[in-house]
Amino acid sequence: MKNMKKLLCMLLALSMVLALCACGSSTEEAATTTEAPAEEAAATEAPAEEATEEVDYSAMSLDELKAVLTTVTEGKLTVATSPDFAPYEFYAIGEDGTPQLAGFDIALAGYIADYLGLELEVIPVDFDGVLNELAAGNVDLGMAGLSPDPTRMDAMDFSDIYYQGGQSFVTVQDKVDLFPDLESANNPEYSIGAQNGSIQMDLANEYTPDADIIALVKVTDIIAELMGDKLDGAFIETAVAENYAVSYPELAVILDVPYDVEGSSVGVVKGNAALLAGVNMAIAAAIEDGSMDTFVAEANELSTGEIIEGLLDDQAA
Repeated sequence: MKNMKKLLCMLLALSMVLALCACGSSTEEAATTTEAPAEEAAATEAPAEEATEEVDYSAMSLDELKAVLTTVTEGKLTVATSPDFAPYEFYAIGEDGTPQLAGFDIALAGYIADYLGLELEVIPVDFDGVLNELAAGNVDLGMAGLSPDPTRMDAMDFSDIYYQGGQSFVTVQDKVDLFPDLESANNPEYSIGAQNGSIQMDLANEYTPDADIIALVKVTDIIAELMGDKLDGAFIETAVAENYAVSYPELAVILDVPYDVEGSSVGVVKGNAALLAGVNMAIAAAIEDGSMDTFVAEANELSTGEIIEGLLDDQAA
């Protein structure tokens, strides 16, 4: 009997040991099973982090950049411009009477295209068209004396400043005494002009909200309305206003208009970081080698001759 009890006790002890071993294995297996997916997930996530790494195109050499550069039309740099903004862009009449696109924006566009090894294609449209074509991705660049206005950042990217300019309030000589300061222009009795969709229109709304603000498509229309006594004053980019004052002595550039960003940039189609880097490289080169100064001087001189401002189709009409 005693032997039988000892045997039973031994069997009971053995079964307990086996049970404990079994529990240990299950726990270790569970731990291994739980850890494996985590390791696999970590391995899966690693490539995703690498994929989000942005390329620094500005750190590339020019040859490296050219190799990855893409444009709307392969091998071409397509630029929208509004040729009613001398000395930025306009038509100069040659000795044979043929109008040719001119201005320092056009000269700079040619420089950028050559610098990047591309063929230049310029598409003349009105100012609103420049903004719309660029926002739609139909062109690579917009060059029309554009200021890098933060409100346009959703529609395009902006290059570095290539020309320092300013903004002015203008009127005619007979009305200079009416406007000793900008505050005096903020009067409902006055009609104040500005180009539709432009920075100047924003400035008109900011500084003369109580005036009768008239939006016009072209700067030439603004000048004509001022000369015809249909406008009392207008907001015009300084270089453009001074250029018109040479041709129209009755025009008076009388007040500087405060503006946070006094300069012009190239509008670049949104999201084309390689092209933006290339444009900035070209601008830096044009400024450093003196080409930009030459472009401005030549455009100012050329714009005092026989020119056409506006689309040629409009002139024919």
